[in-house]
Amino acid sequence: MRYVLKQKLLSWGDDYYIRDGDGREVYFVDGKAISWGGQLSLKDMEGNELAFIKQKLLKLSPTYEIYRSGELAAVVKKELFALLHHRFTVDVPGPNDLEARGDFLDHEYVFTRGDREVATVSKRWFSLGDTYGVEIADGEDDVLILASAVVVDQACHRDDGKRH
Repeated sequence: MRYVLKQKLLSWGDDYYIRDGDGREVYFVDGKAISWGGQLSLKDMEGNELAFIKQKLLKLSPTYEIYRSGELAAVVKKELFALLHHRFTVDVPGPNDLEARGDFLDHEYVFTRGDREVATVSKRWFSLGDTYGVEIADGEDDVLILASAVVVDQACHRDDGKRH
């Protein structure tokens, strides 16, 4: 499935709209403007919360927790010491962990599970603002991968214009 993830330029907090391959808005990410640390809610267009993202404070590297229905679904953590490329781990319960690896400064990276590519994120085709395409393999958890892509954007591109 293909999605377009676009951060709203004028908003209180970090808000994103997510459109499907046909251009229909299918999800909305509501960034909490007044919160201690980063908190975001990924919702469907009816306002139902599908995932809640919370930044873990006082960690050496950016770390976020993704909750679904009140249960911890994943911990996304930026690796501090990646020699040749940047890397994030998406630790999910059980053996299905994901890894995101690539050029995060330019929004060009791939999610993998073991040796299998499960999603790609690319800003290559978009020039204005924080807009990029996300292509997710069939049978994958779209909400988890989209929430993880939002976490990567939050960790690498804070709204103060500095890159981390």
